[in-house]
Amino acid sequence: MQIAELEQRTGISRHTLRYYEKEGLLLEVSRGINNYRDYSELAVQRIRMVRDLKALGFSLQEIREIVDAIRDNRIDCGHGAELMAEKRAVIQDKIRELQTMSRLLLREQRRLEASAAEQARKTTARSITARTPRPASSPRVSRT
Repeated sequence: MQIAELEQRTGISRHTLRYYEKEGLLLEVSRGINNYRDYSELAVQRIRMVRDLKALGFSLQEIREIVDAIRDNRIDCGHGAELMAEKRAVIQDKIRELQTMSRLLLREQRRLEASAAEQARKTTARSITARTPRPASSPRVSRT
């Protein structure tokens, strides 16, 4: 299949597909007589795997190592499970960090909201005071 069909079947742009090929993530490519790239069904599976691993938080370097291990038959389900557990632990750490940041941001947001409400109350009070008519003072009569 040509790149347009691979793009359509995987949802990955042709630019990204060529990049993956250049980076060694996609070696299942041959060239036809017309020098067009010809992708096999295995390429579809490989691209979907790359896409899924990226969605799970793996870097391209980590994905390349996994793909190479699969190609060389150096990976089994046990090793794959270890990789997933390691990535999950990293993600759990990031979640804890993000939760801490979220709590800090919420505390600062509430402090600023309280400050803004206080400023608004003071501004409103000054505005009302400025618009309130003052009792007219009696004219001064000069006594000479």
